[in-house]
Amino acid sequence: MSAVQETAAGYRAGRTLPLRVEALRQWRRRRTLVMGGVLAALPFVMVIAFAVGGGPDDGPGGGNGRISLIDTATASGANFAATCLFVSAGFLLVVPVALFCGDTVASEASWSSLRYLLASPVPRARLLWSKLVVALGFSLAAMVLLPLVALAVGTAAYGWAPLKLPTGGSLAAADTVPRLAVAVGFIFVSQLVTAGLAFWLSTRTDAPLGAVGGAVGLTIVGNVLDAVTALGSWREFLPAHWQFAWADALQPQLEWGGMIKGTAVSVTYAVVLFALAFRGFSRKDIVS
Repeated sequence: MSAVQETAAGYRAGRTLPLRVEALRQWRRRRTLVMGGVLAALPFVMVIAFAVGGGPDDGPGGGNGRISLIDTATASGANFAATCLFVSAGFLLVVPVALFCGDTVASEASWSSLRYLLASPVPRARLLWSKLVVALGFSLAAMVLLPLVALAVGTAAYGWAPLKLPTGGSLAAADTVPRLAVAVGFIFVSQLVTAGLAFWLSTRTDAPLGAVGGAVGLTIVGNVLDAVTALGSWREFLPAHWQFAWADALQPQLEWGGMIKGTAVSVTYAVVLFALAFRGFSRKDIVS
């Protein structure tokens, strides 16, 4: 008798809230389109800025003695794409990750639709899994969109040529796209910590802005702590310490050391945060 009450005929937990349904729901939201528009517009803004300003500042590092990818931004389309990653990886690409992962559950709670989803009935673990996979998918799409548009815009504006390294030398044009793909992959993995923070906070609050802002704020705190040199080797346990290790992929000889360490740190934090999200949500009293 109890078995009949617990499971209706034809009910399959794995078929509830399919990924394509959740993906369509998130795709149609205004914040998704706005975020995509902002990322796609950034390369055009930078091209205009270089045109108006006459290109990168004269001299290495714009006169401050520091050499960066910005100094070679207009050398080729590949250089321009790498520069767009360089200027956005520290903060701009944090925002879509925090937005997609932090808004997903909290927004349902704020709309008072979360309990109806669970009453469909969608198992709690299934609901979180579907939302997490879709959120991470949109986050990855955001990170791929920016360099793709930048590569196309940069090639149209500055031509297709080997990637010129700011420290000297170059990377063959045929190797630039695979290397940029490695860089984007590492940036995505390094942002899993932000995704984990946002997703965990999203399961703890009914305020989407609180989850998104909390994740962004804690990420900024990590960046500040990494700048405190007095911490010494303790900084290596901070995900922010390795956030620019992807630059090793744009060297003549691909260096994996920093990216492997950064991946290990980021994945460890992310797994813990995602586990906390699932554990807490499974025991949460859903009243909204």
